[in-house]
Amino acid sequence: MGQFVKVADVSEIEENQPYCVQAEGHTICLVNLGGEMKAVADTCSHADASLSDGEVDGDEIICPLHYASFCLRTGEAKQPPADDDIRVYNVRVIDGAVEIEI
Repeated sequence: MGQFVKVADVSEIEENQPYCVQAEGHTICLVNLGGEMKAVADTCSHADASLSDGEVDGDEIICPLHYASFCLRTGEAKQPPADDDIRVYNVRVIDGAVEIEI
């Protein structure tokens, strides 16, 4: 089991707007998905593109480079050209602070 690291305050994360955070050498895409915080690896598994620069569609994040998409809940690659899944991080909110398990 890893340790939880504070990466943001809930008030900083607009609903359905990807937000890039750094934690212990990890670059992470954080999304407020209808009040539920989700965190995935920020780099698309197909090409070196930041998912935080993409868009949220339902429970998926869409890569801005080639439009691959990934499930924010599972990290599963949902739309080509990406074939490989991305990492999902455990997230918790304590007293308005968003923490990610590293």
